[in-house]
Amino acid sequence: MERNPVKSSNIKSVGYDSRTKVMEIEYNNGGVYEYHGFLPDHHAKLMAADSIGGHVANHVRGKFETKKKPKRSRI
Repeated sequence: MERNPVKSSNIKSVGYDSRTKVMEIEYNNGGVYEYHGFLPDHHAKLMAADSIGGHVANHVRGKFETKKKPKRSRI
């Protein structure tokens, strides 16, 4: 999934696939998480938020099925 950079002190980039309803967030610490069941309206509200990190903390974490993606090895 392609992610786009965002302005946030904690989040590096956000990607979204409306077909599968999966949002992917890459945090500045290198962790990448998938949030499942994320509707297009949820994504629009996240991207329009004054604070993307705050919005994730208040409206995303703990409210959607979440999977941490394994880190890619650099060969």
